[in-house]
Amino acid sequence: MRKLIRLTTASEIFNRFTGNPMSIRFIKFVVSRLLGTLVDTFVLWILTKFLFFSYVGQYITAPAISFEVAMFHNYLFSYFLIWYNDIPLKNSRDFFSRLIPYNISSLFGFSIKMGFLLLFERLFGWDVLWCNIAALLISGFVNFFLAEKVVFKKRARIVTHDN
Repeated sequence: MRKLIRLTTASEIFNRFTGNPMSIRFIKFVVSRLLGTLVDTFVLWILTKFLFFSYVGQYITAPAISFEVAMFHNYLFSYFLIWYNDIPLKNSRDFFSRLIPYNISSLFGFSIKMGFLLLFERLFGWDVLWCNIAALLISGFVNFFLAEKVVFKKRARIVTHDN
């Protein structure tokens, strides 16, 4: 039987001193998504200023690409910093098996983001960057719920007994 050595992570230390794990995860989630928003906005700015010049390029293609880049950034934060203590087996297979549902849940959040981005552009005539930030605020709540209840929910551990 293989024994795993358990190291104390920064998340464990943070949780010991602050209390409720769900509220702590939400705070970490918000901080990581703020960084993700910076990644998303920076990539969107690069794409809309130097690569895409049409309406479809600036309001559909560029936000889709910037969202996917930010999604992977956010997944890394989620896996290694937010829900790491809830993951029983930390290996590459688990990492990639959670990436697909995370991406699907993020795409659901992305559809909400895009709906609001286009709505804000039509209603208020805002620049794509402002529409994007406002839409990210709304879709963020959906993404946290899906990550908490679907992607990173605790899975049952397989217990083996040596005879």
